[in-house]
Amino acid sequence: NTARRITHGAGITTAALCFAGFNGPPGTQNVAVTESWDGSSWTEVNDVNTARRDGAGNGTYTSALLISGYDGSSRPTAVESWNGTNWTEITDVNASRGGISAVGADNTSSLAVGGDNGPYKASTELWNGTNWTEVNDLNQAKSNMGSAGTVTAALVYGGNPGNTTNTELWNGTNWTETTNLSTGRHFLAGNGRQTAALASGGDTGSQSAATEEWSLSNLAGAWTTGGSMNTARKALGGAGTYTAALAFGGGGPNAQTESYDGTSWTEVN
Repeated sequence: NTARRITHGAGITTAALCFAGFNGPPGTQNVAVTESWDGSSWTEVNDVNTARRDGAGNGTYTSALLISGYDGSSRPTAVESWNGTNWTEITDVNASRGGISAVGADNTSSLAVGGDNGPYKASTELWNGTNWTEVNDLNQAKSNMGSAGTVTAALVYGGNPGNTTNTELWNGTNWTETTNLSTGRHFLAGNGRQTAALASGGDTGSQSAATEEWSLSNLAGAWTTGGSMNTARKALGGAGTYTAALAFGGGGPNAQTESYDGTSWTEVN
């Protein structure tokens, strides 16, 4: 219902959440609007407490986190938790940054990765439902990556600086560099698990419609080309899995939603 870019997503193709973002230009401003997806339409629900963009989201449509970001004047450490009805401010992350990425099952479990606040960041923080703890850094400092997985088995890929193709695996303790993306980009959407993930859209210097599919077996991973999106766009939100994904918002901005079935994208609302 609200066109936006640099937005955040959580959930699956039949039950997803889109929250916060940026609706300019025109009308250049951050938004606090949250919308819930039921598989066929978006419905506005309660706003986040602090309008912002370029943070990170993870979880489900009834249990999600919004982490850090840019509020128009600073990159706050603020974190908000969604319980299916309302957003509540909870314990801040340790490091202030925008362009952050995150993975996690719900609002009690998250891994917040990378970002920027002047210099690019390699820092990784783990959320256990009560506190954020700094754990081992990425091998490459970067922001605006795609991400997939859980707090014990994660994948991050792409990002800035330089529209990198870099891909790294998290085993619960350390990050390991693995097979690169074919198309270097930032502001892309990420979905799925560490062993089966999706990279879609993004900024390569121009808006991209490219989709790549990740498969991992015995730490030997590979990216292969998937079906292109109908509308090339960057700074989009994503939800779902490797073979059942949603992509929404992004662009200049737009309000479009597309669904992926493992082969092709279809405009749905």
